[in-house]
Amino acid sequence: MRTIGVLALQGDFREHMRALEALGVRAVPVRMPEQLAGLDGLIIPGGESTTMRRLLAAYDLVEPLREGAQTGFPMFGTCAGCILLAREVDGAPGNDIGLMDIGVARNAYGRQVDSFETDVTLPVLGEAPLHAVFIRAPRISWVGPDVEPLARLPDGTVVAAREGSLLVSTFHPELTGDARLHQYFVEQLVGIRGTELAVG
Repeated sequence: MRTIGVLALQGDFREHMRALEALGVRAVPVRMPEQLAGLDGLIIPGGESTTMRRLLAAYDLVEPLREGAQTGFPMFGTCAGCILLAREVDGAPGNDIGLMDIGVARNAYGRQVDSFETDVTLPVLGEAPLHAVFIRAPRISWVGPDVEPLARLPDGTVVAAREGSLLVSTFHPELTGDARLHQYFVEQLVGIRGTELAVG
């Protein structure tokens, strides 16, 4: 059985764990570097990116996650997790994990009251659209040449993308009861790697 960690410092990590467990995947919360050992992949959930950044530093998780991303350890960042994985944030170099070749703008759609829901099409998931929940969502402003856009809004804005073993979405797939994007992560990124993150 695959074991996927969910970063549990802050945010909606419990919902991600439930989505994984519904797929028959073992999900474990991750708060300390030693808890990364033996994992097949990691989900970085939505939440408050500034708070998550501080907690990542406080718990000495930044460098292990950067090293993991560099060596092909599968990671899936949603909303704030997308910000933490991005190479550029608000026009400046990302100072977190920051290894996915994308640029993002934080809170690009406005405040909490400007949150919205819509259906998006992800061809990698099949024909049926995925209901997407955007809560103080970032906007992916550009993607590098090796990044594969997976879903766009009608105006062309990329809202889900993949680069190698890294997957991001600017929406919250864990809030809808539709676990197809989690399944894609497990089967297509984790499943083809077969490598665990060695820590310490």
